[in-house]
Amino acid sequence: MQTLVFTTEMAVVACVLAFTVFLFVSEIIRVDLAAILVLVIIGILSYVPGLENLVDVNHLFDGFASNAVISIIAVMIVGAGLDKTGLMNKVAAVILRHGGSTEARIVPIVSGTVGAISSFLQNVGAAALFLPVVSRISTRTGIPMSRLLMPMGFCAILGGTMTMVGSSPLILLNDLIRSANEGLPAELQMAEFGLFSVTPIGVALVATGILYFLFLGRFVLPGGGGKLDTATGMGTSEYLHRVYGLRADVFEVGVPANNPLVGQQLADINLENHLYIISTFYRGKVSMVQILTAEIAAPCRLAIIGKRNVVEAFCRKYGLTLYPQLDVFAEEFAATNAGIAEVVIPPDSKVIGQCPRDLLLRKTTGLSLLAIHRGEDTLSHVETEEHEPTAIGLVKFQAGDMLVAHTRWDMLTRLKRNRDYVVVTSDFPQEELRPHKVQWAVTFFLVSLAMILFTDIRLSLCLLTGAVGMLLTRVLSIDEAYRAVGWNTVFLLASLIPLGQAVQNTGTAAWIAQQILVALDGWPIWSLQAGIAVLATGFSLVMSNVGATVLLVPLAVSIAIAAGANPAVFALTVAISTSNSFIIPTHQVNALIMGPAGYKVTDFVRTGGIMTVLFLIVSMVMLNLVF
Repeated sequence: MQTLVFTTEMAVVACVLAFTVFLFVSEIIRVDLAAILVLVIIGILSYVPGLENLVDVNHLFDGFASNAVISIIAVMIVGAGLDKTGLMNKVAAVILRHGGSTEARIVPIVSGTVGAISSFLQNVGAAALFLPVVSRISTRTGIPMSRLLMPMGFCAILGGTMTMVGSSPLILLNDLIRSANEGLPAELQMAEFGLFSVTPIGVALVATGILYFLFLGRFVLPGGGGKLDTATGMGTSEYLHRVYGLRADVFEVGVPANNPLVGQQLADINLENHLYIISTFYRGKVSMVQILTAEIAAPCRLAIIGKRNVVEAFCRKYGLTLYPQLDVFAEEFAATNAGIAEVVIPPDSKVIGQCPRDLLLRKTTGLSLLAIHRGEDTLSHVETEEHEPTAIGLVKFQAGDMLVAHTRWDMLTRLKRNRDYVVVTSDFPQEELRPHKVQWAVTFFLVSLAMILFTDIRLSLCLLTGAVGMLLTRVLSIDEAYRAVGWNTVFLLASLIPLGQAVQNTGTAAWIAQQILVALDGWPIWSLQAGIAVLATGFSLVMSNVGATVLLVPLAVSIAIAAGANPAVFALTVAISTSNSFIIPTHQVNALIMGPAGYKVTDFVRTGGIMTVLFLIVSMVMLNLVF
């Protein structure tokens, strides 16, 4: 190899690199602002005589139109479209049904699923699609997002090593091998890798990531495992007791066939037993109770609000099954879908003087009335600490009454347009879901996925096809699409691309690689391979993983041939090690999860540092075992 001379341009780039790392680690300013500052510095320095090769100033902002950045924008829109249909709610419900509500069970399920998906779908796409799922799981379980997103994100990156189409470096590897073979004698020609050649390595890496967070997550993840303390995440019982003195929980009760309750009206059951049947599950369908004069049909399940001892007595009296936790009603009572709302009756309301039963309140407004707060009194079906139960379904409304009700958020959003009611509650999701658009959303997602897997069309164009399809079919409006994009992530990644180009264009990367490889000259083959893996890891933190792969694969092949090692294995070592990007949020997935979880760079340094070491050890062991 020709010896490279250290130039002034290299020295400048090295200083800018050091400055960037300092800004990221110290967090004197936000990381996205730091990235923009570095972009400006690189651009201005390129006008200094002698530094013209840092970047082409005419293409300084090309990063904003790069394949990676456009892909991230498109996948955020696609993910928002799927979420808008309520599909991600259902995915979250399935995960919670099988994983319960504990971090130790949820993390392996979410991380393993995302890892498997990212083996065929680009890792940032898999992470973006599961971002709303993790958000809903966090809200329902009270587990902070910071405890869930990093395991999910890291396993999305690790999952990219499970197939030869899981990450850009692995997709590129066979092309680089073909190019290298052109200059090699027949006996040193390298065989190309098959689709699943790297699967054992990727599976081991994903398993390592899951086990890492399973056993060490409590020590390395931020958030301390505390519970959420938001209004929408607060349980029904806590809210009712804190504000209105009501002690009540939501219970799921099973009614067998031929039970004495069959044929009785819900209103009579509520009044006689001092409880409130708020929802039913019959013949596979969950529905809010619309009319209290409806009769019980069995076998069915009931969602009941009431005091535990009252509900237990009710179950003993009629031979009902009281379930330990919500099952079929878990989705309906999820804080992201429904909750407690407060609605005031204004002085000019047309409902004054009428009672809830006359108005068919549930059917017309979606409000399942729990209490009426009037003056200093609270009237409720459920017995309070100060008052006896009241048949509030027959109480006539007065001006100024505060209605306390359980309702779906989409119904409450519609109610805000009704002048007969003033919705006081404001901290709830106010965007209406569009479940009737789920077929369009899934169709265009599958179209994008098929284009990615079975065509050579650029990733960004494949994803934009799905995004535009969802917009045209009104799964999302264009304004909702704009709001779905995390622009801090876009600016972070786009602004760092010129720095990576400067590292490569000026020869700084090649010079660093050469110095390290010279220092390793004469070392055992395993140490040479480890050195190349460390080098690829370092380069992937400051430049694109594709750029690092293109730069290092030819060097790794040359070193392997000189040392008598397998050049194909050394080339694969580079392609896999460029996915070892956990220490700072320069990787697309890390940048994506940083904002929603509120991570700091120091969180990545602490948690990602250990993951980086584990990645190196496991990948080296598996590479040598498999090949």
